Amino acid sequence: MTSYVTVDETRMKKAGLLIACLSAGSVASACTVCEKQQPKILRGITHGTGPESNWDLLIVSVAVVIVLFTLFFSIKWLFFPGEQSTGHIKRCILNNE
Repeated sequence: MTSYVTVDETRMKKAGLLIACLSAGSVASACTVCEKQQPKILRGITHGTGPESNWDLLIVSVAVVIVLFTLFFSIKWLFFPGEQSTGHIKRCILNNE
């Protein structure tokens, strides 16, 4: 069974997602008590105590680099896949073979 989504439903989903993302930013900001416990670089961003050692900052920095690396290549290969082979599986799907 195939279900079709109308243009209005798609616009409503996009608008709802946009509103949710914009409102999440105000909820995620740190409270004044937590702000005093954070190091200068993280004030106003996170709740709770700050990093306990430099190892914490190193681990988070490496994780951020990995996430940004994968995000960059995911977006790059989504828009510019570069696969030109006529025997590639995407050709079977796109040509309905």
